[in-house]
Amino acid sequence: MALAVAALLALAVPAGTAHAQGAVRSVHGDWQIRCDTPPGAQAEQCALIQSVVAEDRSNAGLTVIVLKTADQKSKLMRVVAPLGVLLPSGLGLKLDNQDVGRAGFVRCLPNGCVAEVVMDDKLLGQLRTAKTATFIIFETPEEGIGFPLSLNGIGEGYDKLP
Repeated sequence: MALAVAALLALAVPAGTAHAQGAVRSVHGDWQIRCDTPPGAQAEQCALIQSVVAEDRSNAGLTVIVLKTADQKSKLMRVVAPLGVLLPSGLGLKLDNQDVGRAGFVRCLPNGCVAEVVMDDKLLGQLRTAKTATFIIFETPEEGIGFPLSLNGIGEGYDKLP
């Protein structure tokens, strides 16, 4: 599982730091389906990915990864935030300016810190109907940075994930 996580995260290096790896299978609005076979894996793994850079900080990027687990039983959203993020504050999410909640960071890797959420049908439905998502990270307890992200194509892209 750790190798699979690392491989999918390698697919999703934030814009401006390096080109994302893995083959682009299809484009759905502002989202891409990228696929790769991690070392030691039996099968190819695919994820729906979008990377953005903060409007006021070209060195701060964020990558959102939506995927189905190998057993197809769970839907996950992983967000890779830049190193230096304040971990205890977690990652905030707003959909069309409505606060949805926060997710904790689960680990930091060389390319960023990862927050992970198991998506239920309610959240997936909200993502399908909303126009924009804003992911909020904190560098200090008082200073949040919002990353606006287009949700154009997320529903179609999710439906096309193998």
